[in-house]
Amino acid sequence: MSEQPVEIHDSDPAWPARFADERDSVERILAPWLVAPVEHAGSTSVPGLPAKPVVDMFAGVASLEESRPCIELLSGAGWCYAPYAEEIEHWFCKPSPAARTHHLHVMVHGSPDWNDILAFRDALRSDAGLCERYAALKRELAVRHRDDREAYTEAKAGFIAAALASIAPPS
Repeated sequence: MSEQPVEIHDSDPAWPARFADERDSVERILAPWLVAPVEHAGSTSVPGLPAKPVVDMFAGVASLEESRPCIELLSGAGWCYAPYAEEIEHWFCKPSPAARTHHLHVMVHGSPDWNDILAFRDALRSDAGLCERYAALKRELAVRHRDDREAYTEAKAGFIAAALASIAPPS
C-alpha cells in the first residue's frame, strides 16, 4: 500500500471547517461510546502552524474494548481502519491511506496519551515561540523523512516530550 509523502503546507484557514465537516457524522456514529465531544488536535488545529494537510480528529471513549463495534460502523461510513497502535487507539483515515484528508483516533478519554495530545495542542496555541520552533522542526524533518511517515513522526517525539515536560505541573 503506497502512502502520501510527508509534505508540510502553510497553515490553511479552511482546516477547522474540514474538521467540522466530519465531526457531526463521527459523533453520531460513535454516540454509544463517546464520553466527550470529538476534538480537533494535531497541527491543523493550531492557527498559523504549517502542517501536513491532514485533519486529526480525536474521539474519547471509556474503553477501547467496549468501543470495538465502532470499527465496522466507521468503516461502513468510508473510514479506512488500520490496526495501528492498537493498545492505545482505533485508528482510521479517510478517504484512503494513499490520499488522506483526515485521521480519526478513537482513544480512551483521559488516558495519558489523550491528555498529552490535548496539552501539546494547547501549548502550541498559547506559545508563539514553541509554535515557531515546532514549525521549523517539522519542515526540516519533512525533507529528511519525505518517504517515511513513521520516521517523521518518531523524529518529533523528543521535541514533544520536552515541551510537555516544560508545561507539566510540579509534582
